[in-house]
Amino acid sequence: MLVTSFVFMVVLPSALAAWYLWERAVDQYASYVGFSVRTEEQGSSIESLFGMSDLSGSSSSDTDILYEFLQSQQLVAKVNADLNLREIWSRPGVEQDPIFVYPGGGTIEDLTKEWGRKVKIYYESSSGLMDLRVLAFDPEDATAIAEAIYEESSAMINRLSAIAREDAIGYAREELEETQEQLKEARVKLQAFRNRTQIIDPTLQSQSQSGLISALETELAQAQIDLQLLNDTARDGDPRIGQTQRRIQAIEKQIANERSVIGVESEADQSSTVADLVGQYEALAVDQEFAEQAYTAARASYDSARAEARRQSRYLAAHVPPTRAERAEYPQRMNTFAVITLFLCMAWAFLMLAAYALRDRR
Repeated sequence: MLVTSFVFMVVLPSALAAWYLWERAVDQYASYVGFSVRTEEQGSSIESLFGMSDLSGSSSSDTDILYEFLQSQQLVAKVNADLNLREIWSRPGVEQDPIFVYPGGGTIEDLTKEWGRKVKIYYESSSGLMDLRVLAFDPEDATAIAEAIYEESSAMINRLSAIAREDAIGYAREELEETQEQLKEARVKLQAFRNRTQIIDPTLQSQSQSGLISALETELAQAQIDLQLLNDTARDGDPRIGQTQRRIQAIEKQIANERSVIGVESEADQSSTVADLVGQYEALAVDQEFAEQAYTAARASYDSARAEARRQSRYLAAHVPPTRAERAEYPQRMNTFAVITLFLCMAWAFLMLAAYALRDRR
């Protein structure tokens, strides 16, 4: 009984497995590729000049995202669109090897399941390194799939980096554009005021007018002194007294005119005093100054955000470029045969022990 059961449960299945592995199983070639997500943190321009920029690993979230992407249906669909994975993995024909050969056709879900069998991912979370083994029935196909995986992964990391960079500078750009518009508006208003009044700076005109009034007051004081001296020394009816009095009156009138409201005609035939014009001008000038300060601050913030985004740029670095196999490594026939035989022996031994235990109970 033992010999018969051993033959039927171990020898014959093992022989069948050996026949299939050596006669029917198609050789598979492996291409290996290894990469990791890196972040280039650039220092100052002096540090960059001497090659002192710091290359560091990216956060675990980047590599976790990449790990999920490598198993995603999206990546399978992209690589299949470029290389036709269904044809590559079914090329020997399912009739020749129904176990290791993809039957062809099927849905994207079926192809993704086959991807899990043919593409093995080794991910070391502590270092962020990823190593992939890609199987195909032709070494060129295996290398092409590995290269496509690396290119698509690099493109995905570049997209993530671009999104992060845009998020980092987006708010600063909006603030810069807003302050730029405010500065333009303030300058347009000030220019419109100057065009309307034909005055570049009313404060300068006010200072000029004040200087003229001061000079007239000095001249008036001197004329009054001259009149007092004439009254004390000249005879009544002296013509110089009348001339001096008329001169004093003319100066006083001129001072009154300068101190009075001076009208400046506008395009709308409205008049404004110099004081009003100075007030309007100062308000517009203050608005422009505040707008310039806000724009300068926003520009500095935007430049800082751009510099920080450049320093945190991420990229995919390959520590093992896609390799090309020179001989078939899979299926590992001896290892597979040994595992199958060991499993059959263990199953046979377990069943025999169970059978003898039941017989002894009876």
